[in-house]
Amino acid sequence: MSLKLYGHPFSSYCQKVLIALYENATPFEFRVLSPDHPEIAAEHAKLWPLKRFPVLADGDRTVLEASLIVEYLDQRYAGSSRLIPEDRDAALQVRTLDRFFDNYVMTPMQAVVFDAIRPADQRRPYIVTEAFDQLDVAYGWLEGELQGRKWAIGDDFGLADCAAAPSLFYADWVRPIGSEFPTVRAYRERLLSRPSFARAVNEARPYRSFFPLGAPDCD
Repeated sequence: MSLKLYGHPFSSYCQKVLIALYENATPFEFRVLSPDHPEIAAEHAKLWPLKRFPVLADGDRTVLEASLIVEYLDQRYAGSSRLIPEDRDAALQVRTLDRFFDNYVMTPMQAVVFDAIRPADQRRPYIVTEAFDQLDVAYGWLEGELQGRKWAIGDDFGLADCAAAPSLFYADWVRPIGSEFPTVRAYRERLLSRPSFARAVNEARPYRSFFPLGAPDCD
């Protein structure tokens, strides 16, 4: 099998890539990184010494970073679900929302998680407060941006939705999306019902004990 994805099912950025793979039933081998398989970790480190994931190996070619991996799949392994429009203006809108979800939803969510991982005497409450404020602003902006849309930029599921799904999924665990954001809440529910993301969520379910803040019983 040509394509190998290195990562972990519980990783939000890995889920972003998994959604793209599942959308088009693209064959690949999932090389799951875990202490039980040091040989996979060694392969991964050889491909990318910084040891961040996800990493996609396509034969002799290595593709880094989730957004670029999704773009690569859309170019080289295009299926019935095109994740980036051919129209340049529409593609720019998709990439803009993709960066929004990564930078302004995923990043503050992870800041709260990383702070929870620290020893109790090294935690920084101001980081959590700032992250909560950022998420509230992001939810508010999305509430207006998503009005009248089924998916991130319209009727077609794409790269931005691949980013939105794990971002909003975990963000709601950290900073629940309040009732004042009904459009965002409804969008998150549609993402959860999308078969590609539902599969990624179910595959990650056995690892929920890893979540340092405690995973909710919902979802």
